[in-house]
Amino acid sequence: MLLILKLTIVPLFIGLITLAGRKWGSGIAGLMGAFPVVAGPIIIFIALEQGSEFAALTSTSAISATACLLIFGLIYSWACIRLRWIYALLFSLIAWFILAFTLSMTTPSLSIALLIAISSLIMTPLLLPRTKPTATPNTKLHDLPWRMLVGALLTFSVTTLAGALGEVWSGILAVFPVIGLVLAVFTHNTLGPTHVTQVYRGMVKGLYSFAAFFLTLTLLLPKTSILIAALSSVVVAIVTQVILQFIARSITKN
Repeated sequence: MLLILKLTIVPLFIGLITLAGRKWGSGIAGLMGAFPVVAGPIIIFIALEQGSEFAALTSTSAISATACLLIFGLIYSWACIRLRWIYALLFSLIAWFILAFTLSMTTPSLSIALLIAISSLIMTPLLLPRTKPTATPNTKLHDLPWRMLVGALLTFSVTTLAGALGEVWSGILAVFPVIGLVLAVFTHNTLGPTHVTQVYRGMVKGLYSFAAFFLTLTLLLPKTSILIAALSSVVVAIVTQVILQFIARSITKN
């Protein structure tokens, strides 16, 4: 059952994101890609297998690893302007690993993890390439099966490794940019660098709810059942996103 979930949830979500991006633009695709559809189930499975206390520590590590997601997207967004996808991906993965290894050297407290996540969320939009939003092109969906296949393989690999490591690396690997990597590479190849940046600007907005999900999970796992903690975290993530979108629209109107 667990194997089936690993091989189906993420590919189906990638397909949904691709269709949404085709209809509403790369920014919406990035926003949806930030939802913890990969990391969330991984932490829940870890809680079921290793216990709530272990999973709470893993969830705290996942919060700080938000910075790793963002450094991957930041480096890829700049590198893809001049480089082919394979080189942009290589530099992005190197940056991800360096930051992930640095974070793995310590076990950050919840407050430090939140500080790392929020600081990176604030700084990343300022550091991304300045591009103007472009119209959504009428792209074909011939690469959709490949996107879904790559997503399934990455998810299986990451979840297998995460389960074999300690709580810190489990949390970091749970936040490996599975969906972000797939979106970046395929968007780069089909739509170009400008749309890659739009994807990551949307993803930054979505990652606030991502952090809210894991904050709630960290606080509730030691105190209540796994099911209640998981459902509460999903609700908090959705509410956070709705509030942020309302604030963003209000600012835009003014």
